[in-house]
Amino acid sequence: MSWKQAEYSGWGRALRASGELARPERARHLAAVMAASPSPAIGNRRSYGDACLNSGGKAVDLTRLDRILGFDEDTGLLDVEAGVGIGALADIFAPRGWLPPVMPGTGYATVGGCIANDVHGKNHHNDGTFGAHVESFTLVTPNGEETVRADDALFGVSVAGLGQTGAIRSARIAMKRAKGDVMIVTERRIADWDEHLALLDASEATYTVGWVDATARGAGLGRGILEEGETGSGLVPRPKGAKSVPLDAPGFALSPPVVRLFNEAYWRRVPGNGRTVVKPINDFFFPLDKIRDWNRLYGKTGFHQFQCVVPLDAAGALRAIMEKITRAGIASPLAVLKRMGPGRAGLMSFPMEGYTLAVDFPNRGRAAELVRSLVRDTADAGGRIYLAKDSLAEPETVAAMYPERAAWAKAVATIDPDGQFETDLTRRLKLRAP
Repeated sequence: MSWKQAEYSGWGRALRASGELARPERARHLAAVMAASPSPAIGNRRSYGDACLNSGGKAVDLTRLDRILGFDEDTGLLDVEAGVGIGALADIFAPRGWLPPVMPGTGYATVGGCIANDVHGKNHHNDGTFGAHVESFTLVTPNGEETVRADDALFGVSVAGLGQTGAIRSARIAMKRAKGDVMIVTERRIADWDEHLALLDASEATYTVGWVDATARGAGLGRGILEEGETGSGLVPRPKGAKSVPLDAPGFALSPPVVRLFNEAYWRRVPGNGRTVVKPINDFFFPLDKIRDWNRLYGKTGFHQFQCVVPLDAAGALRAIMEKITRAGIASPLAVLKRMGPGRAGLMSFPMEGYTLAVDFPNRGRAAELVRSLVRDTADAGGRIYLAKDSLAEPETVAAMYPERAAWAKAVATIDPDGQFETDLTRRLKLRAP
C-alpha cells in the first residue's frame, strides 16, 4: 500500500493539513497499513474543523471501503463497510422500505464517521444517536481485527471516540422502517424565539428541525421555519442534478446585507398559514448536498461552525447566545435549532436532553473571537459543543463540558499508548491528557 503526499482540510476549510494519505481498497489492505504504520482513519472529511486532520503525519482514507456486505429484509440488519455514505444507503434502501436509523445533515458522511462522531439527526428526540442503532463493528488496530459489540466496554469508548481506538472497517446497523421513499413535510413560519421553542417542544413528528434567522433582532429574535417530516409514498418530481460552486466566492457574497435579504426571502417562502409538501428523501435530509462544494461560498478562508447543546432549563442562556449572535451581525444563512432527547451511545457523545443551536460564520474579522465567547457561554450554561464541528475551542473549556473525558482518555491510553491515532483535534484540545 503506497502513501501519497496530500494537502487536505475539513469541510470548514479554515483549518488545513499536509501529510501522507493511504487509500486501501480491501480489508486486507487496511490490515496491512495498520500493522505497518498505525494512523488515524478518515472518511469524506465532512467534520468541519480538525477532527479529520493529522498535520505532518499520516492518515488512512477509508472511502474506497464502501461495499454492502449483507442485508436481512426481515430484520433490517445491514452489514456494510465503513466508507459507504449515508446518502447512498438512503438511495438504495428507501425504495425497499428502509432508511439509515439516523442521518446527519449531509449524505456524504460515511458510516465510519457516523460511528466515530456518534452523529445525530432530525429524529434525535425520538431515536437518539447513530451509535444507539449499531449492533457491532469491526475495529482494526496494529494488533489485528476485533469485533466490538454493543455490550462491550470498548463500544462506548469507540463510539464518539474520534477514531482514537483504531479504524472502523465495517459495521452491523439496525436500519429503520420507512413508509415509502418520499417525505411528507409540514412547514410552518415561526414568529419569534418563544414560539420556536414551544413548537419544538410540542412536536410529535418523527423528524423535526427548525431553521432560524440569525439576523433577526428584537421582537423577531428566533423567527424561522419549523419542518416536521414523515416518510410516505407518492410521486414527486425527479430530483434535479446537483449544481456545483466552481470558484471560491468573493467576500461580499455573504456580507451582512446579502444575508439579511436572503433570510427575509427564505422566511417568507412559507405561507403565513403554513403548508404541506412532498419531497424526495434526500431533499429533506440533505438539502445542501444539492450544491456540490457549497463550502466554497465562504471564500478561500473558509468558515467556522458553532454548535452547542444546553439543558432544557438553560433555554434562557441559549436565548442570550442567540442575541449575541444577532448583535454581531456576521452569521451566515445557515442556522439550525433543534430539540434533543437524552440518547447518546458513547462516553464522548455530544447530545444531552435540551436544545441545540448550530450557526455558521465566515472565517474573517471578529468571527473567531465571537465563536470562542459563545463556547464559554455554553460552558457557563452547563452545555457542551459538538467536537465534529469545532475548530476554535480551548482545552480547559471542553474538559468541563465532557465529564466522562478522563475515563475515556484512560481507556484510550491502554489501546493506543503511543498516541498513533491522535489527530489535530485531540492534540489541540488535549482530549487524551490524563
